[in-house]
Amino acid sequence: MKNSIWEERRSEKSLNRKADLRTPFERDRARVIHSAAFRRLQSKTQILGVSEGDFHRTRLTHSMEVAQIGRGLLLVIERNQPTFQEWLPSTALLETICLSHDLGHPPFGHGGEVALNSKLYKYGGFEANGQTLRLLTKLEAHTPRYGLNLTRRSLLGVLKYPVFYEEVCKKKWPKKSSTSSRYAWFPPKCIFDTEKKILNWLLSPFNYSDRKLFCEYFPPNENEHGASKHLSLDTSLMELADDIAYGVHDLEDAIALKLITRENWQEVRKACDSWWWKAQNLGSLEDQLFSNADDQSSLRKQAIGGIVHSLISSVEIVVQKKFENPLLDLNAKLSRESLRFISILKGMVFRHVIQLNSVQLSNYRGHHIVRKLFEIFLQEGALILPDPFKKKFTTSSSEKEAARIVSDYIAGMTDSFANKTYEKLFEPGKGSVFEKN
Repeated sequence: MKNSIWEERRSEKSLNRKADLRTPFERDRARVIHSAAFRRLQSKTQILGVSEGDFHRTRLTHSMEVAQIGRGLLLVIERNQPTFQEWLPSTALLETICLSHDLGHPPFGHGGEVALNSKLYKYGGFEANGQTLRLLTKLEAHTPRYGLNLTRRSLLGVLKYPVFYEEVCKKKWPKKSSTSSRYAWFPPKCIFDTEKKILNWLLSPFNYSDRKLFCEYFPPNENEHGASKHLSLDTSLMELADDIAYGVHDLEDAIALKLITRENWQEVRKACDSWWWKAQNLGSLEDQLFSNADDQSSLRKQAIGGIVHSLISSVEIVVQKKFENPLLDLNAKLSRESLRFISILKGMVFRHVIQLNSVQLSNYRGHHIVRKLFEIFLQEGALILPDPFKKKFTTSSSEKEAARIVSDYIAGMTDSFANKTYEKLFEPGKGSVFEKN
């Protein structure tokens, strides 16, 4: 497949380094790995707070595992369905997309995301995937105006939800006096209206029919968000890799921390198709997952590897027969039973880990910190925001623009930096005013 139009960048200026033998997608991968946003993922919550221990995953290790699983998916497709080779992303391209997919997540996981949306819903909202696109195309410091200035196809792969906040946002939000859970503020999956020009540029190689269909969505109602309908080929591969990493590796963390037991695993077995379970040889992995032997860690690691291999091996490319361009019409899918297994795993992790009162206490603390930081920075931003955010804030043309600048600053914080900033502002005796933000 000729990639010329997909290798284009929004800024045509190039460093033109002599003897640079890398492909455009290899340069994209390097830009992501060397970015400040990528480094900050090491101190951002995946499920359990980064201050709660040193074993479980962070956003950084999760993203690296997603990239590795994505590579495995590519290898299986290349072996089993070589006729689609022309349209498959290169390894460097898919790794770029996988490594980038969580860059926009704020501190404290979904607690921070919900907190920012609760403060921004009148100003265009906040959603982590939307922030990822904004960060890659505007905020990161590789270029003055174009962020990391990645290629068109890399950005298309990162684009999980090609719809705008206003299009898919539910009509009714909780009132100030409401006793609704903080999760009532969970945002729709989307991008922001500030990225309309970027979306138009991304989709410009497709014909009008494909562009229109790709941006279709299920409409919202008063109490439920709408949702986008379609993914590009590259995004579908990244999504599968993300789901496998999230379901299986969070299971590993939970077992190691003794939050999930053998009895819980047996519940998973009962919920799955018995023929599929036997065919995947999952029954033999139970003793390895929950062994009390001296080498239990290595046994558990081998079992987790076996589960990941089983899931990766079920991938296939499906022709949807909806779009003219194969980059949109081809999607990667797992078998129905593999998808069901991942869904059951994620549900189990949600019940036995995420819903633990200790995890929810930590989640609420992060939610509270982000809300308070937003309030003070929106009120006092002209005085206390660090440069260059202060300059952008003081020259903003509206409260909506000012609110977006504040959210950009807070979303870029790590968990530890957000904690320190909160202590400096709200807890007398903690933190020094001479520490630089």
